[in-house]
Amino acid sequence: MNSKDLPISSHLASGREIISVEFSPPRSDDAGRQLLETAKILKERIVPDFVSITYGAGGSTRARTEEYARILRRDYEFDVVAHLTCVGSTREELRTILREYRQAGLRNIMALRGDPPKGEANFRAVEGGCAHASELVELIRESEPEFCIGVAGYPEKHPQAPDMASDIAFLKKKVDAGAAFVTTQLFYDNRFHFDFVKNCRAAGITVPILPGLMPPLGLEQVLRFGKMNGSSVPAELEKRLAAAAGDAALERKAGIDWTVDQARDLLKNGVRHLHLYVMNKSESALALVDRLEEEGILATRRR
Repeated sequence: MNSKDLPISSHLASGREIISVEFSPPRSDDAGRQLLETAKILKERIVPDFVSITYGAGGSTRARTEEYARILRRDYEFDVVAHLTCVGSTREELRTILREYRQAGLRNIMALRGDPPKGEANFRAVEGGCAHASELVELIRESEPEFCIGVAGYPEKHPQAPDMASDIAFLKKKVDAGAAFVTTQLFYDNRFHFDFVKNCRAAGITVPILPGLMPPLGLEQVLRFGKMNGSSVPAELEKRLAAAAGDAALERKAGIDWTVDQARDLLKNGVRHLHLYVMNKSESALALVDRLEEEGILATRRR
């Protein structure tokens, strides 16, 4: 493997501060150009240690996920974590996708059960498919043992989990099956993250846990995302965003300020990894990293 084929576990074991960013597969050529322009800017300005690209609700963007994972790997020389879900694929089809990823030079996978297709309330595995993310982790480990596997964690528990203890037990099953790291769902209150990590460690989960941060761009967005993924909105954040409503610049500043406070607190309390949900745009990630560098909390990342 060359220097851009590293498993994510190698980055996480380095002891360095790690910044990663997550893209979503574009749904049009124009959106694709925007994603690649964002990738170029981020590569030059904040030098992400690795990037990930999601799979789309219900597996709806599988082809574009594969396409842009290859481009980000080949043309931008990123270490890429390609998301893969159980949705709509048999085990044999999943093995084919994994083989294609390997042939494209990819070595890192985020293994997810995935959400039901649009219009369906409950997840149902296809005949011959995987019903749980832990099964997908096992399949990857058996089929492509050299792959580094990540899984998702939920600081405020998965919306479908009966309670936090059950959710952490599900997570441990994924880790025991072969996952090398956990990336969390976004959260706006660091107490949830610290408690989550503490509970994971108590349950015997020892792999790195990467906190997921997304600077809020407005109150409507925050409330919508919270409803989707179960992340609560602190009263103070809601107050600040409501006060800035109608002024995009003020809303953006309020969101950046909040996420800078979160990142500062995480880094000062021993967290070494930050995973940024960038929505295929560069502005918020650049502003966040610039502020942390200016304060001397984050080492300068520019080459």
